[in-house]
Amino acid sequence: MGIIAQELNEYRLSESEAAKVGALSGVAARLSDSIPIVLSGLLLDLPDGMRKTFLDFGADVESNGYCLLRGVPIGELPNTPQSHDPHILDEHPTNGTLMLVADLLGSLTGYQDEKSGALFHDVHPVRGEEGRIENSGSVAFDWHTENVHHPLRPDYLGLLCLRQDHEQVAATRVSSVRNALPLLTDEQVEELRRPQFHSLYPTSFTRDMPGPRPSAGPHPVIFGPADRPFMRFNSHNTQSDRPEAREALSALAAALEVVGRDLVLEPGDLVVLDNHVVVHGRTAFTPRYDGRDRWLRRFYSLRSTPLWAQRMMRHPRVLPAMTEIRGVV
Repeated sequence: MGIIAQELNEYRLSESEAAKVGALSGVAARLSDSIPIVLSGLLLDLPDGMRKTFLDFGADVESNGYCLLRGVPIGELPNTPQSHDPHILDEHPTNGTLMLVADLLGSLTGYQDEKSGALFHDVHPVRGEEGRIENSGSVAFDWHTENVHHPLRPDYLGLLCLRQDHEQVAATRVSSVRNALPLLTDEQVEELRRPQFHSLYPTSFTRDMPGPRPSAGPHPVIFGPADRPFMRFNSHNTQSDRPEAREALSALAAALEVVGRDLVLEPGDLVVLDNHVVVHGRTAFTPRYDGRDRWLRRFYSLRSTPLWAQRMMRHPRVLPAMTEIRGVV
């Protein structure tokens, strides 16, 4: 059996469990174009401790908004890419691992506007893009909800570490709205609950889009029950015209900084985030472009896709472009 660390929502695979996950991942990696039901048998074969950790996390059972799986087999790797190459790890076992975890929580999902609908995203520095606030950059990336602009934002996202940065200092940052809100005044929370905010589309969705980036909204930043709130916030892209709203946004960002946690992921660590409860970011690091730079892999998981969206999808796992669905929700 693996080891469970309840306080951190953490589970470490034993050697035998890791071998089992590796074998199942090899099978799943060849099925990424399949509808989710095809993987159902493989999900039942995952180690019990791993399944329980993620299912409890998905049920929001005493969750702090993220959980960590350690000891994931990552297999043989080429050099860290130095440019955008969506096919460098086609049918790699880590595709299968990410797919199994994503489907255990919901369904592995891509976005047609982002990386042409890729289901697995390679997060590594790209020469000349160091300053971009997205997965190809190496500057600090502040608190954000993933795909904050989208009506069908991921319910969960996962980041699997393949390689650390050379200095082993780059951290994935996480911070929970449920820990941050007690630091705000009632008036600030009330401002954040009003639908008076707009969020710019992230740059990963607008690489080929001419003109200024569009925005989504108006929307609230905080929503849901007072005792189990949710958040829709990007410190780079979420804005408001009202001074009181801007002050509340600044207070929220400061509170998230106070309660945030830095996770220095090691190879084989997979952190999974509830995208409605925690925001995330990264610290800065210095790439060397020598084939050994920091390299993570990312997945998105959506618990339920509306029927109207399913019938518009050209791939069983890729949501339609925003030009087709903007304003529907």
